[in-house]
Amino acid sequence: MQQDFLIVGGGVIGMLTALQLADAGHSVALVERGRCGREASWAGGGIVSPLYPWRYSRPISALSSWSEGRYPELAGRLLEETGIDPEFRQKGLLYLRVEDVAAALDWAREVAKPLSRIDAATLYAKEPQAAPGFDGALWMPTLGSIRNPRLGQALRARLAASPGVTLHEGREVRALIRQGATIRGVETDSGALHAGHTVVCAGAWSSALLAGIGVELAVRPVKGQMILFKAPTGLVERVVLKDGRYVIPRADGRVLAGSTLEEVGFDKQTTAAALGSLHASACSIVPALAECEVEHHWAGLRPGSPEGIPTIGAVPGFDGLHVNAGHYRNGLVLAPASTRLLVDQLIGCAPIVDPTPYLPR
Repeated sequence: MQQDFLIVGGGVIGMLTALQLADAGHSVALVERGRCGREASWAGGGIVSPLYPWRYSRPISALSSWSEGRYPELAGRLLEETGIDPEFRQKGLLYLRVEDVAAALDWAREVAKPLSRIDAATLYAKEPQAAPGFDGALWMPTLGSIRNPRLGQALRARLAASPGVTLHEGREVRALIRQGATIRGVETDSGALHAGHTVVCAGAWSSALLAGIGVELAVRPVKGQMILFKAPTGLVERVVLKDGRYVIPRADGRVLAGSTLEEVGFDKQTTAAALGSLHASACSIVPALAECEVEHHWAGLRPGSPEGIPTIGAVPGFDGLHVNAGHYRNGLVLAPASTRLLVDQLIGCAPIVDPTPYLPR
């Protein structure tokens, strides 16, 4: 049976796209080679902001500004509808040792963000276990984080319960089905799936699929490794960032530390070198973590792209083919806005931001 829309890729981008299209009354099929929410969407840390937002281009800032305010509502909706708590926490972020403070504060004034410089007393009042010796920090009180594995579980459960959505998990997409200049769906390892419109949201794997019809997409895999500490509840209360590395507390006390940036293709193996580096970075932020067990160490593949700007929109030269990929380090951050931007185009609504910077070339 042909669906209105076929989504390739079951990460947060693909699942949010499917949810929005189903909410609009359309029939949707989503195909994922593994289990939904188990690739990059599962592997990340869940900070709902670019790490250093003042260092990003306007296209990324436009999407992130729109997205950030949607997570409390999204998390609440998913908890209500599925019983799974994505654990959205809005306890702010502390920036230690920032070199471009003036640029950060200028950006905050320009976009009306409550980013401020705080003294040492305020820093250690907010995070008593932070490494000693800092004379202050930058503080963004509105920043939140979400437990992305649980966000993925909640989205999957919501879609599985939707009568307008069909999940095809454990099916590998081998090729797009092309009839002249029209894309009719995909060929999988267990047969064809057909739809009026096909949306490629396959993260780091998107470029290989599109290359099969001669479309070049500048998206590549960039490995990131992270570790998880089994820490006592309350040891770390908020996200703390230093020298590009961060610690992120969870509600049960566990603390994530990340992350690496590695150009090694599709290699997802963890390494002892990364484990040591991440452990050292985490302990340089919160020394008490040295006494905590490292409970887990994993890797994921980000969809790297030029300047981190995702490609969102209809693919030129083909009818019925669309893409939403290349979010690099900000897939979770940008997901509500980037999916809404594409869905608006798919169903003929006015876009939330100017789509021009993201359109496929």
